[in-house]
Amino acid sequence: MGKHFKGGIHPPEAKLTAGLPTIDMPVPKQVVIPMSQHIGAPCEPVVKKGDPVKVGTLIGDSSAKITCPIYSSVSGTVKAVQPVLTAAGTEMTSIVITSDGEQTLEEGFGPIEAKTREEKLEAIKISGLVGLGGAGFPTWFKLQPPPNEPFDILLVNGAECEPYITSDYREMKENPRQIMEGIMRVLEITGIDKALIGIEDNKRDAIEDLIALDPAYDRIKVISLKTHYPQGAEKQLIYALTGRKVPPGKLPSSVGCLVLSISTVSFIDEYFRTGVPLVKRRITVAGNAVEKPGNIRVPIGTSLQDVFDFCGGFKREPRKVIMGGPMMGVAQFSLQNSILKQTNAILALTEDEINTQPESPCIRCGRCVSVCPMHLLPLQMNALILKGQFEEAEKYHVRDCIECGCCSYACPASRHLVQSFRYGKAELNMIAKAKQAAAKGGA
Repeated sequence: MGKHFKGGIHPPEAKLTAGLPTIDMPVPKQVVIPMSQHIGAPCEPVVKKGDPVKVGTLIGDSSAKITCPIYSSVSGTVKAVQPVLTAAGTEMTSIVITSDGEQTLEEGFGPIEAKTREEKLEAIKISGLVGLGGAGFPTWFKLQPPPNEPFDILLVNGAECEPYITSDYREMKENPRQIMEGIMRVLEITGIDKALIGIEDNKRDAIEDLIALDPAYDRIKVISLKTHYPQGAEKQLIYALTGRKVPPGKLPSSVGCLVLSISTVSFIDEYFRTGVPLVKRRITVAGNAVEKPGNIRVPIGTSLQDVFDFCGGFKREPRKVIMGGPMMGVAQFSLQNSILKQTNAILALTEDEINTQPESPCIRCGRCVSVCPMHLLPLQMNALILKGQFEEAEKYHVRDCIECGCCSYACPASRHLVQSFRYGKAELNMIAKAKQAAAKGGA
């Protein structure tokens, strides 16, 4: 059993789709693929209206230092290249593709022949892989630590602590050997000696499936973790598996750790065996409003509407639709928004599944402080941000907030704490940019 971090909560698991095997959704009539589905520079379109495309055709690329190529998930014809409001509420150039229903694969795909470390890193970059645990950081870049912070251990995140979501669990149940092979490939590329897989103890059968493969993979160890939200958060996972604490403002590499998700390492092995880039995603479709919840494999760029329709539509009117989990996901303003590379779930929640109580004044009970896994003072940060005192909030380490939602969940006054911290961090970024611009102007 791994170590136990302080703080956190125990929300209802609601993982009712855990026993439902992954099924493939039929090809939609149209996909809309944004040119930014990753942390880093957006891609530039390399196709135009009227161009024919196949599954795996490169449609977006960039020469920037941190970026990730984007491929067509269907075969058909480019209908438009235009700005589209994305699931995050930001406008982004997107490629609209009308599918021909054939799913014709681009020519030339096959097992990757890369031999050197550099060739393998380049192959992962070409694959279009980003972190599939939600963050969307380009994997090829993440595999390269800073020169003064070498990795000494690989941690694979199988916690999947968010309620409702079971997409990683299905990966562990359906592709355990592919996961182990993907881990071995990462160890080879990075030169790391060993790996630990952290899985919450509410997934006992997945733990046993992977442990059964242990004898053939002596550099990999499976660790059972206490079921406790946010066990899958990067810093909490690192502490639970290694006892190491990542300093404020630092990355996992500062304590020698590389952290990847279960689905990320599994795709690495799949890609090296097939050569087919990242064009589809397994997602959990759940919530009491959904007629037939399940774990569905969908082409990237598919609309939420098409996915819900495939699952039988809504049996009840959803009060809220969320991309991701109920704790850290993003509420959606349109069912025409697209499934992205890092999407792991879409939820259609009814009135009885969400908190609809109006926000009221803070009663200073301290519950938000007791549940914060980062040991922050949410009530104080919230008060300062609402007063516009952003730099004062920074002194209370608002930038270290991981936006896990524990404080908002525990608050009896239904304070919009996480939203205020996101707002405060965005304002601090704007202040920092303004100061940089002023410094350059005065130079």
